[in-house]
Amino acid sequence: MASPADPRTIADFEALLPNGEAVSLAEKLGYVLLVVNTASKCGFTPQYAGLETLWKKYRESGFEVIAFPCNQFGSQEPGSAEEIAEFCDINFGLSFPLMGKVAVNGDDASPLWKWLKAEAPGLLGSKSVKWNFTKFLIGRDGKVVRRYAPTDKPESLEKDIEALL
Repeated sequence: MASPADPRTIADFEALLPNGEAVSLAEKLGYVLLVVNTASKCGFTPQYAGLETLWKKYRESGFEVIAFPCNQFGSQEPGSAEEIAEFCDINFGLSFPLMGKVAVNGDDASPLWKWLKAEAPGLLGSKSVKWNFTKFLIGRDGKVVRRYAPTDKPESLEKDIEALL
């Protein structure tokens, strides 16, 4: 594993589960991943349905969606881990992993999200996430392939996902 100061792949990071337990993302090497910051009270929240559809369609081929709830944009994810999970289950029947809440911008940003933004800057080279449902596609080698804007609907990513599978 690379040093934390020099991360090379997603395997160099840990993420927190909703219960606060840390898990190594090294176990995700070999999978195609779509990492997304999410919120329950956002205009893009209906994208949960498209993310679930992608997950169900491609998971047997080695694809995973990993959602990171985030409350940094308009306080659109104010709930507890339990409330977020219940909302996602009741409204979208989500079966893909929901991680613990994270900060994606600022000094408190998760190291994973700092790395994602550096590997795939946004429009005009921006290193910040502009809103909920920003998506990062990661190849089987654990490297970032592409960043997608919140307005990019999950179904529009299918060809890129298929190319990596």
